[in-house]
Amino acid sequence: MSRARLRDLGIKIGDLPVGANNAITDVPGVTVGHTTLIHDEPRIARTGVTVVMPRGGQVQNDNVFAAYYSFNGNGEMTGLPWLEETGLLSSPVAITNTHQVGVVRDALVECASNRGGGWFLPVVAETYDGFLNDINAFHVTKEHVFQALDSASGGPVTEGNVGGGTGMMCHGFKGGIGTSSRVAEIGGASFTVGVLVQANHGHRRLLRVDGVPVGREIGPNVVPLPGRSDDGEGSIIVIVATDAPLLPIQCKRLVQRATVGLARTGGVGHNGSGDIFLAFSTGNHPTQDSIGAGDANTGQPIGVQMIPNHHIDPLFEAIAEAVEESILNALTSAETTTGFQGRTAHAIPLDQLQCVMERYRP
Repeated sequence: MSRARLRDLGIKIGDLPVGANNAITDVPGVTVGHTTLIHDEPRIARTGVTVVMPRGGQVQNDNVFAAYYSFNGNGEMTGLPWLEETGLLSSPVAITNTHQVGVVRDALVECASNRGGGWFLPVVAETYDGFLNDINAFHVTKEHVFQALDSASGGPVTEGNVGGGTGMMCHGFKGGIGTSSRVAEIGGASFTVGVLVQANHGHRRLLRVDGVPVGREIGPNVVPLPGRSDDGEGSIIVIVATDAPLLPIQCKRLVQRATVGLARTGGVGHNGSGDIFLAFSTGNHPTQDSIGAGDANTGQPIGVQMIPNHHIDPLFEAIAEAVEESILNALTSAETTTGFQGRTAHAIPLDQLQCVMERYRP
């Protein structure tokens, strides 16, 4: 059976409607690009880089309000102290493997410099792909980052074994990149919440799909575990975008709810897991006056908008559903992969997944 997204298998998560592409790119202006590296010579590569562009590449001059949350901190995401200090994101967000954060960060700085930018603190996150990828061969170069930036586009997003997710595993199956979106109604207006994950986490026995204990049903006796000592070791990066006008503290409240979607699939934030989440809102232009109340260039007060806190719950529901489905899309889209030292991570078998779901949800 060819690989498919979760909904293509007849499995629906949650109650809220999805966006046109059921992807983070359903948030207007958000684009995604990948560079995927798969080769065996001179050393085995199963790796890459993924970039999320908040305003189609214009975020350096038109910042977005943002916040992050570390559910478990055994991982890396650069640029966070300044993001927390100011509540602003001024760079693309890149995701790669653990040992290549530095080169990806430097490439983003060089790209910004080449466009006439000055001082720059980019955001780069990672998960560890050293089980399938010869990680100390340092395959990712700055040119690969430039390619990902140049390829960034809206519309459907490629998932599974792609970009930064190429060598990742999830709940003892092949994992990688996944995405989803939800549309929430607040005060008669529609707002989109989009999510992209790099999923490299979780124990097989804990995996659930819409509450169904799929990991126990498709256990190691059915599909072998990859073979590392603990299939729960690993990490997940979650990037959240919304066009709802949120202040930084509201972005913080929103991104914390990514843990709800993670928990629904069986993620618990293991000690060895780097579970780091970032959310940004394109609904304001905090470095450009968007509603005519002042001039950001002269230091005058500028106008911003916000969803009233007592009306924000639909966004919380949206992120929980979208994170849950993004993780599952990463699993159903990923393909069985053999890599470093002949190790194999098996894809979740889609026909067996459907059978399990039908048995529990006739």
